[in-house]
Amino acid sequence: MKKRISVTMIGLLLLLSCQSTKKDFYNIDSVASPKGTDLFQPNWDNIAEYYQFPEWYVDAKFGIFIHWGVFTVPAFDNEWYSRNMYQKDHKVYKHHIETWGPHDKFGYKDFIPLFKAEQFNAQQWAELFKKSGAKYVVPVAEHHDGFSMYNSSLNEWNAVKMGPKKDVIGLLKNAVEKEGLIFGLSSHRAENAWFFNGGMEFASDVQDMDISLYGRRYDDQSYTEDFAREWLTHAYELVNKYEPKLFYFDWTVNNPVLMPYFNKFMAYYYNNAIDWGQGVVVNTKQGYPTNIHVWDVERGKSGKMMLFPWQTDTSIGKRSWSHIEGEEYKTPQQIVHDLVDIVSKNGNLLLNIGPRADGIIPDEQKNILLSIGEWLKVNGEAIYGTRPWKKFGEGETEPAKGSFSDNEATPYTARDIRFTTKGNVFYAVVLDWDDEGVLIKSLNQETMGDAVIVDINLLGSDERINWETTDMGLKISFPENKPCKYAYSFKITFDKKVGEHLESEAVNEVMKHGA
Repeated sequence: MKKRISVTMIGLLLLLSCQSTKKDFYNIDSVASPKGTDLFQPNWDNIAEYYQFPEWYVDAKFGIFIHWGVFTVPAFDNEWYSRNMYQKDHKVYKHHIETWGPHDKFGYKDFIPLFKAEQFNAQQWAELFKKSGAKYVVPVAEHHDGFSMYNSSLNEWNAVKMGPKKDVIGLLKNAVEKEGLIFGLSSHRAENAWFFNGGMEFASDVQDMDISLYGRRYDDQSYTEDFAREWLTHAYELVNKYEPKLFYFDWTVNNPVLMPYFNKFMAYYYNNAIDWGQGVVVNTKQGYPTNIHVWDVERGKSGKMMLFPWQTDTSIGKRSWSHIEGEEYKTPQQIVHDLVDIVSKNGNLLLNIGPRADGIIPDEQKNILLSIGEWLKVNGEAIYGTRPWKKFGEGETEPAKGSFSDNEATPYTARDIRFTTKGNVFYAVVLDWDDEGVLIKSLNQETMGDAVIVDINLLGSDERINWETTDMGLKISFPENKPCKYAYSFKITFDKKVGEHLESEAVNEVMKHGA
C-alpha cells in the first residue's frame, strides 16, 4: 500500500526563502585560539613535535558513537537514504516513490517536520552509556545530509530551528559530562558538498539552489577552495560552542583541496585544548601520519599491534549506522571479543548505536550495551588503563582485519588468548572456555627470565587457580564455575614487569594511510 504524506512546507520555506549570508564568525586564516595560543601550526612536523595522546583516551578503551538524524524517519536501508533516494539505479529510489511519493513532491527536506524526537531524553541515554561501561560518547553533530543536530549560527537547517526544536548536541554534552563521561562529537559535513548531486533533475527540490541543505551538488568527492573555507568555519564553530574532547571526521578530509584546511583545523583545535587544559583527540581514516591524530579503521581492525593509539569505529548493527527496520545485530560476545583484540593491539573501540526517530534507543540495542557493561564489571580491570605487552597475543584463529571486515564473528577457541598489562600485572584474556585448562605458550621460562609469579586468579571468581610454569609455557586451570559468559581474564601478578611494550615488535613507522 502506498503511503502518501502531504507536508505543508510554506512556513519552512518562508523561513529559508533567502539563504542567509554565512558570516566568517571565526578567523580561519589564523590557527590561534580565541585567547591567542598558537603553539601548534598547520604542518605535520610541528604538530608531531608538540602533540601528546591524552591519558584519558589511552585509558578509556571503549566509547559510544551515535548516528541519529533526519534519515531515521524513513528508517530504510541505511543512513545514506538522503543520497540514495535520488540515485535512479538504487533500491532506495524506488522505495521512496512507492512509500512517500515522487521526489519533486516529497523530497528529503520534507522528512524534517516528521523528525520530532518527541521521546528523546539525553539523561536516560547518558545513564545507559555509563552502564555499558563506555568512557566517552561521540554523537554525530552533522551527517552528510547537511542537517545540523546542534544550535548552528552558520546553518539554518538545524535541530533547534526545525524538527526536534532542541539543541541535541548541547543536551547530550551536559548529560554525558554529568555522568562523568568524556564528550566528543563528529562532523561529516565535508561529504555534504556532493552528497545530493543525484537529485539535480528534480525541480522544486534539489535543483532549488536556495535550499542550502542540499550542499553544493558538486561531482562525487569534488571540492573547491571556497567550500573548504566554509567547511573549516563550521568545524571552528563546533570547537568553540561545545569544546569536544574528541573530534571525529569521515574519509574525504584527506582530499588534496581539503587537506591544508584540515591541517589548520588540527592546529586550531590543539591550540584551544591548551587553553582548556584538556587533552584532545582527532580521528581520521586515511592520509595523515599516525603520530598527530588517532588513526581510525571503519568496521574493521588492525591486524598488528600499533605503536601509536588507534581506533576501530563500528556499529552494533550489521546493515546500517542509523536505525532501520529489520536490522540484524551483532551479539555481545562478538563485540566483546573484538574489544579485547583491539585493546591488546593498543587500540580503542568506538561502538555505534542508532536511536529511532522519536528518540528511543531500541531494546535490542539497549540489551547489547547492558550485556557489554556486565562483562566489563567483571573484566574491566583487564581493559581500562592497560597497556599492550610486547606481543598482542597468541592462538590458532586468524581474525579478519582491515576496513569493512567485522560483520561476521571470529570463531575463537580457548587457545586464542590476548594480552594486556598494568604495572607488574599481566592479563591473559582467554577467548573461550576449556575445562582442561589453558597453556599460555608466550609465558615460558625463557620469556619470564628471573621474574617470579606472585599470584594468579580469574577475574570475577573466588576459586583457587592451579598453575605451573614449564618450558612449553604457563599452564593454568579453569575454576569449576564461569564468572561470565565469554572471554575470561586471568590476572597474573609478578614481582616485576615481564618485558615491556617493545617498539621493535609494534608497527612503529609513522604511517600515512592512503585512500
